[in-house]
Amino acid sequence: MRLSTSYRQIFSISLPIMLGSAAQNIIALTDSVFLYYLGEADFAAIGFVGVFYLTVTAIGYGFSKGGQIIIARRMGGRQPDEVRRAFYSMLYFELALAVVMFLFMQYGCESFFKLFIDSPLILEKSLEFLEYRSWGIFASFAGVALIALYTGIARTSFLLVEVFVLAGVNILLGFGLIFGYWGLPAMGMAGAGLASTIAEFIGLAVFLIYMFFDKGIRPFKMLQLPKLEIKEIKNLFQLSLPIVAQAIVGLGSWFFFFGLVENMGERALAISNLVRMVYLILSIPSWGFASGVNTMVSNFIGASKRAAVVPIIWKTAKMCWAVTMVISLPVVIFPQTMLYPLLGKEDMSLIVESQPVLWILLGILSLFSIASVYFNGLSGTGATMVGLKVQAVGVLFYVVYIYLVVEVMQAGLVWAWAAELFYWVFIFGYTLWYLRSKEWHRLSC
Repeated sequence: MRLSTSYRQIFSISLPIMLGSAAQNIIALTDSVFLYYLGEADFAAIGFVGVFYLTVTAIGYGFSKGGQIIIARRMGGRQPDEVRRAFYSMLYFELALAVVMFLFMQYGCESFFKLFIDSPLILEKSLEFLEYRSWGIFASFAGVALIALYTGIARTSFLLVEVFVLAGVNILLGFGLIFGYWGLPAMGMAGAGLASTIAEFIGLAVFLIYMFFDKGIRPFKMLQLPKLEIKEIKNLFQLSLPIVAQAIVGLGSWFFFFGLVENMGERALAISNLVRMVYLILSIPSWGFASGVNTMVSNFIGASKRAAVVPIIWKTAKMCWAVTMVISLPVVIFPQTMLYPLLGKEDMSLIVESQPVLWILLGILSLFSIASVYFNGLSGTGATMVGLKVQAVGVLFYVVYIYLVVEVMQAGLVWAWAAELFYWVFIFGYTLWYLRSKEWHRLSC
């Protein structure tokens, strides 16, 4: 598929990715909504352990982003055999990585969580959730490899179907296993973890069946398994490691944030989890547009069209901001009305108390929608190490700021969440400067 810089092309590629790449967000949202009705302690716990699990899955997602960049670059150069080799190298690596992550979640999380959690109840519920949720890492890491393949070759339409299947199964099983409906056991937090894991395996199975019958992917001869190529994996590792480090640094700082908020009490943690839920929903367009621009930038470079890179990033950023604001403004201005279908019950105090933080979130989303597109455009050029360095500096200031505001000054949640504003201003400013410097013209992968 030959790409152009038209708005229609940008939207056609980004819309399916918008939902497909947000699979983990949708699962996390479903779990949070059901546990909100189960009890405030369960809702607070999923806020903490949910961020941890997103951080773990972000490691696999980071490596898949490196694979996506390589695949898109090979597509731009019209090298179908190289696409197949890049995909299987990525898949082999993802599955090996899944084993490592699974063992850590099964045997290392209790000691790790005790470094951050003061409440025995939150600790118990977090471990209860991970006991079943950790098994889903195998389906998750294999799934992001498939998403990277289809995104890299710009065949994204099926991602919509896959995410609807995954979300539908997770909603049905989550409802049954958390509350004990339809003859299923009432497992609470454990039920949320089990339902999400089963949903991911079913989603993966559906994706594999589609791939087997997909005529559009036959030129890549995916049924011809290549041998394990260390050189290709090394190339993937070198390109992806900075992206993975970015994910760990970025989401790890969020994990640190929730650990400090937990010290402020279960109520503060519950409010922050509610805001996190809204953040996950309203940031879905940004994830889709950012992933789409990553593919388009790499494809254009592979086709020797570097002059199109900055214009496509700017066009994508404008579209992303507009879509994000359209869906965000009603939620922030009328939270009780807009959130009632998900979180409505007699006691709406949690939503009312979250209103000041939601106004901060609107500013965060405005910055994030633009900065994330530019930052992913930078990654698409192959400048992943540059991205890691700038994000590391940004997170360092983020963590210091959070600690001072929460632990030293005890300034409250509004000032704590304001850290995201300063963080994204810095990321956007540096990324814009780097792209205009044209240093990335000398990069290759």
